[in-house]
Amino acid sequence: MHVAMKYLKRALLGLVLFVPLYLLIVFFWANSVADELLAQAPNRGQVIALQSWQANALIKIEDPTFLEHHGLDISNGQGVTTITSVLARDLFLGDHQAGGIKGAMQSFYRGVFNCCRKVDFGRDVMALVLDSRTTKQQQLDTYLHTTYFGSLNGKAVVGFKAAAKTYYGKDLSQLTDTEFYGILAMPLAPNRYHPTRHPELHAERARRIEALVTGKCEASGWLDLTYEACATGD
Repeated sequence: MHVAMKYLKRALLGLVLFVPLYLLIVFFWANSVADELLAQAPNRGQVIALQSWQANALIKIEDPTFLEHHGLDISNGQGVTTITSVLARDLFLGDHQAGGIKGAMQSFYRGVFNCCRKVDFGRDVMALVLDSRTTKQQQLDTYLHTTYFGSLNGKAVVGFKAAAKTYYGKDLSQLTDTEFYGILAMPLAPNRYHPTRHPELHAERARRIEALVTGKCEASGWLDLTYEACATGD
């Protein structure tokens, strides 16, 4: 028993020493490779114009303190990710590939994230780096271009403009309030809240989002992403 406790203490000490070192290395690596990966972003410099109420609704649902935080936050209704951390995951651990030793480290971090995504704080560090290297407008533009909205007839629907055209046959700027809430209903779980495959689930989530955005109810905690207090009972 004494021997086991001795080894356990050593393991815990090793973990305590390793985690800060790992995160420090992630920080310096992300800083060193950020510009190279950002230059590969296909939508760099492209702007999608939202009406002010659309932008406010999107931020309210996807990242309530997006304009104030520095990449991470735990506000009510936030969940475990922010817009910035989602973009950081896609930028640093997605299809964009760095070269040389930086690329080898990128492959290593992909492996760590895929293995331990629920406990790996490396992505959070990457979110802090991304927020320091890009403006909020640049982040929002990228999010609008790259968000996944499921698929229709075997074709992936990516980006808010594509979602508006695919599911409502309109330009994004022409959507009604209800239709835009329908768009916002999908990113959390595009297959579960798909307007053609699960229209009732999609419609109920859109109604809850409308109630939340218009101030009729509030998220009940950090991980409340389904807004039970906003249920319509229909």
